[in-house]
Amino acid sequence: MKMNTLSIRNPIREMDELFHNRLASVLGGEGLQSAAWSPVVDIEESAEAYTIHAELPGVSKEKVRVTVENEVLTLSGERDLGRCVETKTFHCVERSHGSFSRSFTLPEDVDAESVAANFKDGLLAVRVAKREEALPKSIEVRVE
Repeated sequence: MKMNTLSIRNPIREMDELFHNRLASVLGGEGLQSAAWSPVVDIEESAEAYTIHAELPGVSKEKVRVTVENEVLTLSGERDLGRCVETKTFHCVERSHGSFSRSFTLPEDVDAESVAANFKDGLLAVRVAKREEALPKSIEVRVE
């Protein structure tokens, strides 16, 4: 006689296994590693300059770097995980952490020496002025 086996469903255990499997790709088997992330940016242009606004929530000012090399502006830094992982079980980790880097090729009309950055409330604003000769000029035309 063949007996059917009764399996008792445990949704809490299933959920825990699901999140454990999901975290395995982030954990990489040896503790928490950096999940790839990239801050979102807005780039605006005025007659005088280009301004890049980057959202960096949870990043301290000391961990942000702005560099210009070979006509490429790079924003980089690191957002720490900010929690002790040995004593806790995480069921969901959606906030990205770790190192980031965004690079932008500067237009020909900028003065790469004029880069100025301001960081306040998790928002980085980087202003790159245009070269004087690239600024629009108005010429008054006299009509007779």
